Amino acid sequence: MIKDIDRPKVEDIALAAVPEVGEGQEEAWYIYLMNLKEEKISNVLISSRGYGKLKDEEVKTSELRHFLEELPGNSFVKIEPIMEELFALNNQYWVSFYLQDKLYDKKYVFLPETIQKSNLTEIPLMGQKGVLIV
Repeated sequence: MIKDIDRPKVEDIALAAVPEVGEGQEEAWYIYLMNLKEEKISNVLISSRGYGKLKDEEVKTSELRHFLEELPGNSFVKIEPIMEELFALNNQYWVSFYLQDKLYDKKYVFLPETIQKSNLTEIPLMGQKGVLIV
C-alpha cells in the first residue's frame, strides 16, 4: 500500500531566487539550488513549471528539467533564469535526489508575487540577497 512507502523528510535543501546584474547591465533573476548538508547529494533531478491565472486566464508554462550528477555538501548551483513576467504565477520546482542510497523528493513553490525585492533576505552560502524557500 502507498502508506507503507518510506518517504524520508527532506532537510537542508533549499531554493533561492536571486537578482543579479546581467551582461547588458540589466537585472535578471536566477533560481539556485542549495545543499546545506555536510554530505553530497547525487542524481539530482529538478523539474520546473509555472501555473496560475494571468488576466483572468489560466496559464501553464512549459516544464523544464535539469539533471546534476552530484552537488557537494555546503554548495549551490545556478539552475535557470526566471522571467519577471512569471512572478505572478506559482513557480514550482520538484527536486529529487539520492542521499546515502535513499531517494528523497520535495516540491518547492514560489507563490505568486513572492519573488520581489521587498522579500529579499540573506542567502546562506552565497553572500547575496534573494528570496529563499527551505
